[in-house]
Amino acid sequence: MQTMDEMELPFLPLDLPEFCADPTPFVEAARRQHPWLAKFAAGYLVHGYQAHKDLLVQDENLQPGLGGIVEYYGLQGTHWARFMQEMVVGQSGPTHARLRASVAQAFTPRRANNARPLMRQVITALLDEWAPKGAFDFAVFAADFPVAVICGLLGVSAATIPDIRHALALQITSLTLDPARTSEFLAGHDQLWAFTDRMVREREGSDEDGLLDALIAAQTAGQIDATELRFMIMVLLVAGYDTSKNLLTLTINMLIDRPEMWARCAVEKDYCARVIEEMLRHSTIATFYRSVVREFTYDGVKFTKGTLLVFATPLAGRDPAAYHAPLTFDPDREHTNRHIAFGRGAHICLGMFIARAQLEEGLHLITQRLTQPHRTGAVGWRKFLPAWGLRELPIAFTPQIVAIPSGAAHTSNDARLAPDKIGQILCPETQPLNVNGI
Repeated sequence: MQTMDEMELPFLPLDLPEFCADPTPFVEAARRQHPWLAKFAAGYLVHGYQAHKDLLVQDENLQPGLGGIVEYYGLQGTHWARFMQEMVVGQSGPTHARLRASVAQAFTPRRANNARPLMRQVITALLDEWAPKGAFDFAVFAADFPVAVICGLLGVSAATIPDIRHALALQITSLTLDPARTSEFLAGHDQLWAFTDRMVREREGSDEDGLLDALIAAQTAGQIDATELRFMIMVLLVAGYDTSKNLLTLTINMLIDRPEMWARCAVEKDYCARVIEEMLRHSTIATFYRSVVREFTYDGVKFTKGTLLVFATPLAGRDPAAYHAPLTFDPDREHTNRHIAFGRGAHICLGMFIARAQLEEGLHLITQRLTQPHRTGAVGWRKFLPAWGLRELPIAFTPQIVAIPSGAAHTSNDARLAPDKIGQILCPETQPLNVNGI
């Protein structure tokens, strides 16, 4: 049996602009050489659906690959390296379970649903500001929505977002595996750490009741230490910034060419949920990193200890072995195989219920307020790693001032807020968020 290094595997050019814009022809050619495994510039890439399902639960063989990323850059001993290795995403076993348990109760389906009014207030305020323009870059518009929701869950003012937006973007570039970006993501990490540390110090001893206060209470109770507390907040901010806004932008791009789906989303929030689930299957955006911690064999392939693996979930959802007509976007399709956009096993995405809820609420109100949309220029694609999506999506539309009624599914009767009030929506001084009611 051959090791991975000995196999003649196909090569996928993940950095090539043509691949980022449409990976399909590259992956179809790769499948003819090997059904689920390929090489790329920095390691090996798993792209098959069944291989994702089987391997992502093998924690005894595969651990979150963030330590491998540190070794890839040669940045052992830096504060950034400590973050990558010690944050909840990079942990396994009892430590991972302890860190995850410290916030798990704030991210249940019930609490995600109870946060929907906050989500509607945030997207309504953004639409009040942006919709009258009649045209804008949707990727820019979408950037503040998910992270503003995370700020609301933490119980901090959305006014902080401009201060950290650039730092969040820089931190994420570490997962591109591009050594030329090293100084940028190190600087972004330092800025994000300083911001988080200041946030915690200013909040300690307060009588507020947001998720941030619950995390501080967990530190006080000895469940997490001071560094783990700060790393947890940084993870929440990074996750809240990039992933959901990328998927929302991709969804809007998909629906622009499907006006009947756009109109249906405006009146049926249940249909919005199906659209989001199909988008998570068809074009999810996140990739997962794992390091091989001991030699093992799977499906005729011998995995070598120390190998860095990337699980290309966006490609797994397009695997013809798992889905009929996988490139067809069909929200009403029968999902005999559930998508794995949020991962599997112990490391399944902690915020998946929050993500689903805010994407559904956002899509419902956006399609009501922006009608007859069309692109006004070429779209720009991000690199495939770490979070695929659109860099630019210039659109024009006919703005609607009043939301379209949708009977029992109507969700837009919340108190409307002027654009300059978005900070007040999330500010603990004006509307504290009770973590027990999220």
